[in-house]
Amino acid sequence: MGEYSKAILSFEKAIEILQKNLPENLPYLASTYNNMGSVYNNMKKYKTALSYYEKAIEIFTKNLPGNHPDLAGAYNNIGSVYDKMGKHAKAVTYFEKAVEIFKKILPDDHPSLGASYNNIGLAYDNMSEYSKALSYYEKVLVIFKRSLPDNHPELAVSYNNIGWIYANIHDYSKALSYFRHALDIFELSLPPNHPNIQGVRSSMEIIKRQL
Repeated sequence: MGEYSKAILSFEKAIEILQKNLPENLPYLASTYNNMGSVYNNMKKYKTALSYYEKAIEIFTKNLPGNHPDLAGAYNNIGSVYDKMGKHAKAVTYFEKAVEIFKKILPDDHPSLGASYNNIGLAYDNMSEYSKALSYYEKVLVIFKRSLPDNHPELAVSYNNIGWIYANIHDYSKALSYFRHALDIFELSLPPNHPNIQGVRSSMEIIKRQL
């Protein structure tokens, strides 16, 4: 609902209660720290978000197996914060830690693995390392095509991401092709006035002027 101050108050009450009943409540305490980090992340208070995510990681690391999905989720969260702070290379190191865990516990075509590859692709994209970004975006597309319905919006997002890579390296015909795929899926899966549809149409107009 965007009422972050109320969320923080509730999580702080939960933390106070959980800390009185340790160690049996450690997993819940770590999850609550993680949730608190997400609130501050949404508020763009990234240093505070990091401090809570790191508290969660510390507990998860000491009390969960090294390949636990909650640990991978926390690594992804930290990576997301570093990416938003402009520390993209540092973000990649955390996203890669999440990928290492997911590769051990998930099938090769699991959407969560695809989402983690996408995070890495975005970080490289933000660094203008387009060949590396493209290689990860292509992995994402392969996974999403195997694991998601043909008209799933995430599949369209994947086509759109690849389209922008080709636009950035001035391969405009390929860019237009990927944008068309994205538009086709968005038009099947979203309301006609959805901003994603308008966004892809605008992208296509920009690219057509370059051809």
